[in-house]
Amino acid sequence: MDGGEIGSELLERWVLHYLGRYASSAANLRRVLMLRVRRHSPETAREVSALIDTLVARYRESGLLDDVAYAAGRVQSLHRRGDSLQAIRARLMAKGVAAPDIADAVSGLRAAATDPDLVAACAFARRRRLGPYRRATADRARELGAFARAGFNRHVAEAVLACADVEAVETLARDGFC
Repeated sequence: MDGGEIGSELLERWVLHYLGRYASSAANLRRVLMLRVRRHSPETAREVSALIDTLVARYRESGLLDDVAYAAGRVQSLHRRGDSLQAIRARLMAKGVAAPDIADAVSGLRAAATDPDLVAACAFARRRRLGPYRRATADRARELGAFARAGFNRHVAEAVLACADVEAVETLARDGFC
């Protein structure tokens, strides 16, 4: 490409290629397209902005872009991965999902589990090899710091770290605090 004209056909190809590979919110797609336009042809970014808005609106109307479904799917996958509710909210806000959509998705998670942060903390411990999952002795303060940086409160972190073995962590995740 010569860095020249960016038309609706090129934008359409970029959108379909991106959405074919990644799930996205409308605001994130708009941001990705603007970055691509600026990289391709910085002088035409302002004129192309209206085309991008039209394209995003059209894909929202068609249902290909759905922020509610995107938020619900991301909440589920990030929770399974071991992200705290605080971290999940922050990630969705960074992707441009509206606060009410985030709240609805998180409330759906709260309905499915008694304490979603506790379940996520158990998954986080498994993924990061903390608590009973560690292979060698570890510094408790360092492990608590890892939980805190991930957005978990001290009570939840200490509960996971207090488990004697992997089965106890799985029981804690399943049954919650006793």
